Amino acid sequence: MDVNAQPEPLALRADVLRTISALAPQQWNALTGGTHPFMRHEFFAALETTECIGPGTGWDACFVVLRDALGLAAAAPAWIKSHSYGEFVFDFSWAQAYARVGQPYYPKVIVAAPFTPATGPRLLVRPDLDRQVVVPRLLSVLTTLASENHLSSVHVLFPDAADRDALETQGWLMRRDCQFHWSNHGYGDFEAFLGTFTADKRKKAKRERRRVAEAGVAFETRLGSEITPRELSRVWDLHRETFLRHGHEPYLTRAFFDQAARTLGDALMFKLAVHGGKIVATAIFFVGGDTLYGRYWGASADFHSLHFETCYHQGIEFCIERGLQRFEPGTQGEHKISRGFEPTLTWSAHHIVDPRFRTAIGDYLRREAASVDDYAAAVQSHVPYKDRRGNPTDSEP
Repeated sequence: MDVNAQPEPLALRADVLRTISALAPQQWNALTGGTHPFMRHEFFAALETTECIGPGTGWDACFVVLRDALGLAAAAPAWIKSHSYGEFVFDFSWAQAYARVGQPYYPKVIVAAPFTPATGPRLLVRPDLDRQVVVPRLLSVLTTLASENHLSSVHVLFPDAADRDALETQGWLMRRDCQFHWSNHGYGDFEAFLGTFTADKRKKAKRERRRVAEAGVAFETRLGSEITPRELSRVWDLHRETFLRHGHEPYLTRAFFDQAARTLGDALMFKLAVHGGKIVATAIFFVGGDTLYGRYWGASADFHSLHFETCYHQGIEFCIERGLQRFEPGTQGEHKISRGFEPTLTWSAHHIVDPRFRTAIGDYLRREAASVDDYAAAVQSHVPYKDRRGNPTDSEP
């Protein structure tokens, strides 16, 4: 494949790399400032070296990079996928439609953080360069990669606002979904946050917290740089047991967490629920420049409201203490609404190579969008706040 066949603005030279280890961590992290944990070189390296992705997993790296005289100029963390698991943007029905007419949907290309439904930058450009010039070139390499290798499509999952605007401008099909996010409005402490609730919702939240405390459960915080091997073993066991109860192994291995704790350090955070001197539950978070991301949880005991306290109240309290502006606790879960999370639109963008399928999928997305908007607006009317029952927001990392 000649990814350099067309004229190159700013003398950018394109390449497709099969491993993140081919790139210097400092240059890669400079593209985003290192503030987005799921875009950091260390995150991708931990996934690769512990074989969470790579040969045999259906996640084959094809990092698209542009270089200039100063080195790495732009990049897209891309993967050739032979399935749609671990993406959280569900296109299984699209694959079925291809199969019904005897056409292959897989393999396809996605640009994403593996196993992570969190909004963030996906089309990474060095700060000194003009994004309006560089991003179209990056997208051109991605679409050329698909068409010349007989891949059905390219998908950019959970892009931030800047990337979303660029993708829409380039004519990609846009898809919306709804998550539930928390925003920090300058709360002095958790009590000040609850003070913005209606009386009945405030009473319910306090009762949940009180039940956990009265059961004798206390909470401790460990950053990746602080957690001990013994604590990490316990966290891993609890996390794995939750996945097994749902019928499958976790996406991320114990080895991944060992490496991520060393290399990501304070960008990885664990909440430990302790009862009788033992860790009985845990929630695993990642910490960005101004955002907390909730990812996994596990418990060995069934205390009333323990899940809500560990995964949500403790996360909100951490954000208030550290001055973080946002908390993205993951996908789904209308139960988050009564605990202060609000419906927030998230996005994905899709380049479909076959024009017939592009037309059909575009029509489907227009109809789906109306349903998503109606749902988000309906849920917004049930938020617990006294004065914020308006329109749902767009995701902003």
